Amino acid sequence: MASSSPEKGYALLEALNLEVHYGGIAAVKGVSFAVEEGELVCLIGANGAGKTSTLKALARMIPSSGEIHYRKERLDRQPSHLLIGKGMALVPEGRGIFARLTVAENLAMGAYHRNDKDGIAADLAHVYTLLPRLKERAEQVAGTLSGGEQQMLAIGRALMGRPQLLLLDEPSMGLAPLMVEKVFEVIRAVAAEGVTIFLVEQNARLALQTCSRGYVMESGRITLADTSDKLLADPRVRAAYLGE
Repeated sequence: MASSSPEKGYALLEALNLEVHYGGIAAVKGVSFAVEEGELVCLIGANGAGKTSTLKALARMIPSSGEIHYRKERLDRQPSHLLIGKGMALVPEGRGIFARLTVAENLAMGAYHRNDKDGIAADLAHVYTLLPRLKERAEQVAGTLSGGEQQMLAIGRALMGRPQLLLLDEPSMGLAPLMVEKVFEVIRAVAAEGVTIFLVEQNARLALQTCSRGYVMESGRITLADTSDKLLADPRVRAAYLGE
């Protein structure tokens, strides 16, 4: 579902000195990071570290300062509704599904900006193959789904936009362990298809085991950045986030 990728090492997404303020409170304090084409990268940290604010700033859902580059284009002065057409989709914290619409209607909303009927039909069939539970529940009202099914629906809806970059905010939140495992199987499958993923996740161990590279955020700043293997072995990460 992803488009062909440019040269290896291409920074698909780059944030430079990104800042977010809520009144006089600085939630994100001048962070800089990059995600290359085809990568699966995580941002971990404790509650209140600024992770969700960072994602919302990237998706232009809240005001921010600094620069955001996507495919070498400045996004930080563009409105959020244009981003899906550029190939960026957000699966928000709390899922944000349309509770009164059916599963099928929610998925159709993910392709609202598209008019390629054959492509939409093909992508819907692909989403149903990737997430067979959604096909079983296609005519069910989305608000009656389980939490895990709603998370699957939120991911499926985002995929209907045919993103090249998928922003995922706390996909494991509030889910039973078995459903968390299933959701992360889907995330790995989507990444294997070539979709670049930037994952915010409080479950640091799971995030680092899933991703190839990670950033650690503390009090609005990125304090560590390395490969996942090195972060998993770092005594500071082990003490603060892995309970060791």
